[in-house]
Amino acid sequence: MPGKGKSAAYYAKNPEAAAKKAAYQRKLNKKPAVKKASEERWTERRKRGMAGKGGPDLSHTKSGAMVKESSKKNRARNGANGRSTKK
Repeated sequence: MPGKGKSAAYYAKNPEAAAKKAAYQRKLNKKPAVKKASEERWTERRKRGMAGKGGPDLSHTKSGAMVKESSKKNRARNGANGRSTKK
């Protein structure tokens, strides 16, 4: 089974749900704001020599600066269970 989380297991067992999610994600990824943010992160990773090598995520602080942060912490910050969406 790909992935280690509950969501990965769910989508592995439910191909219809996975297809629906993939279609939504394709639509979302075409938005200019999402493209711009992705491009900014990738440009910064290239500039820092991190591109294509794995390692920590780069995330924006409230002031707009880019900082290294563990992927686990960065991707967990989604507002679920009362957690803040801000750093």
